[in-house]
Amino acid sequence: MNVLNKPFETPFETAPFSKISDTDYLPAFKIAIEKAKSEIERITANPEPPTFTNTVEALDFSGEELDRISSIFFNINAAETNDTIQKIAQEVSPLLAEFSNDITLNQALFKRIKAIYDKKETLKLTTEQQTLLDKKYKSFSRNGANLSEEDKKTLREIDKSLSKLKLTFGENVLAETNSFELHLTNEADVDGLPEGAKEAASNLAESKGKNGWLITLDYPSYIPFMTYATNRELRKKLALAAGAKGFQDNAYNNENVVLQIAKLRHKRANLLGYKTHAHFVLEERMAKNPETVNTFLNNLLEKAKPAALQEFKELQEFAQEQDGIEQLQKWDGAYYAEKLKQKRFQLDDEKLKPYFKLENVIAGAFNIASKLFGLHFTEINTIDTYHNDVRTYQVTDTTGTYIAILYADFFPRPGKRNGAWMTVYKPQYVKNEQNSRPHISIVCNFTKPTKTKPSLLTFNEVTTLFHEFGHALHGMLANTTYPSLSGTSVFWDFVELPSQILENWCYEKEALELFATHYETQEVIPMALIKKIKESASFHEGMQTMRQISFGLLDMSWHGQDPTAISNVKAHELEAFKQTKLFPDVATNCMSTAFSHIFQGGYSSGYYSYKWAEVLDADAFEHFQEKGIFDNDAATKFKNHILSQGGTEDPMVLYKRFRGKEPQPDALLKRAGLIKK
Repeated sequence: MNVLNKPFETPFETAPFSKISDTDYLPAFKIAIEKAKSEIERITANPEPPTFTNTVEALDFSGEELDRISSIFFNINAAETNDTIQKIAQEVSPLLAEFSNDITLNQALFKRIKAIYDKKETLKLTTEQQTLLDKKYKSFSRNGANLSEEDKKTLREIDKSLSKLKLTFGENVLAETNSFELHLTNEADVDGLPEGAKEAASNLAESKGKNGWLITLDYPSYIPFMTYATNRELRKKLALAAGAKGFQDNAYNNENVVLQIAKLRHKRANLLGYKTHAHFVLEERMAKNPETVNTFLNNLLEKAKPAALQEFKELQEFAQEQDGIEQLQKWDGAYYAEKLKQKRFQLDDEKLKPYFKLENVIAGAFNIASKLFGLHFTEINTIDTYHNDVRTYQVTDTTGTYIAILYADFFPRPGKRNGAWMTVYKPQYVKNEQNSRPHISIVCNFTKPTKTKPSLLTFNEVTTLFHEFGHALHGMLANTTYPSLSGTSVFWDFVELPSQILENWCYEKEALELFATHYETQEVIPMALIKKIKESASFHEGMQTMRQISFGLLDMSWHGQDPTAISNVKAHELEAFKQTKLFPDVATNCMSTAFSHIFQGGYSSGYYSYKWAEVLDADAFEHFQEKGIFDNDAATKFKNHILSQGGTEDPMVLYKRFRGKEPQPDALLKRAGLIKK
């Protein structure tokens, strides 16, 4: 029998990665889909009248095997993919979309759910049960249960097409990322690069049987080159390659894919009775509608734009004064910003890196989680992993009770997509009075250790690790009954609060002194550097804020209006960027064709939520600053009302329970230096 279709007889029932071969996935999916179908049939064929337990609860616990296989497979597709896995993904995605529609378009099942929903006021349900019932009912109504048979058929076809298009989009971006290499053999061409970045580029070249240095579009390679390389022409070459992903005249062009996704999403929303895709999505968000989002983004833009324009003017003048640059271009931004930052704060990222050895930063994150939430992390080697780089930890509380399993995967490799993310291999839930604990993973792309140096993180990478670890805490501390309401299963404009709030500890002396020690001398990071880190935190915050707003507005331009008349991706994008444009446009570059967050990930109509969550996190952290950053009372309230509750209640209710009031944007604007403290 397929290893994926039976209970895992492994420590903590973790995924048996080494026993799974690529060819196991497709048959395992097919078996699990059939099992899940029969579980649904048992619910609909039940001769008893529909009750919360025999219908709503039974539905939430159905398909457990399928969910488990899906989480393993799609996590592998993101972190350790290959041609076979990608081919299977193309085959499996339509099957899963079809199965999902089999449920949401199942009239007999909907009839049972509706019967319970219609009398919910008389049922004496707990708050969590009410939320689950509401969510289940909406999952039908929002996915076509009230449609005619003809329209249901159309919906199925749209969903099948969308699942394939999203995969194609991601594969094209990955192929473009992997196909570009900047091979340098002249030492002058790597001038300005920090020693660690230079050594990593040399090691990469050597691993491919080449002399010199190899620079790629993977972030640990791309970012240092764009920030430090003195050769402007080479920065331009790299930036043009990065900006052209999915926008070139080749097999990986995403222009048509983008247009098809936007138009199909709109058609789907209309079919379901919504004005646009954004109206459909935002109904299930804190923001509720596109008008709120656009007002939110434009209000922030009004506050940030004067600062951004002033910062850009200063940067332009600085570049001209330094190197006679007449017009600042996109490939100059990071380079001159870093130089100006160093001049202003005498704060060199490279001088900070020795204080942020990866192992120390991990220990620091664990220590902070211990002080705040009473968690303990023990590295264990009894758990199977999908790659040798992956580390595994058993998480316990102060009484030694098992809380979670944590996987950590930190280094880039060819089969792994760019960026950083948190993911779940198994959610938390309570079944048969047993609290089944979660398996959580964080995945990053940090510089690998070299022959002479350990993995040393930039400060930006330190905050990235804390960010993903914040998501992981949300998953690990989950304490709900139902799997679909557990952990990070919350509104998308709320999900970034636990991750973004944790970044704040990276700027605090009390926290930094726990882990920021020089990897050679063990010297604790000097106070002067901590002061500079804090002072420089709001450096170019106007430009950074405007950049995030521009992405949010681009997202809303694709999804918050009727896209059927759009025929030119680039022209549409230029219009969307009009209010936020700083650098001259590059004709051969396009953002949308590689904007994976909204065309492949789950952020369509939701990119604004990063800024939305920043308002929440600044407001929430202000509470910790008032009480003390390791204050037990504040941490306990955050754990009890936010981290453990998942999606059991409306997020604003949970937030007010923690904070005592609704969030205000002032804390964010003060932190960003956009209004006076």
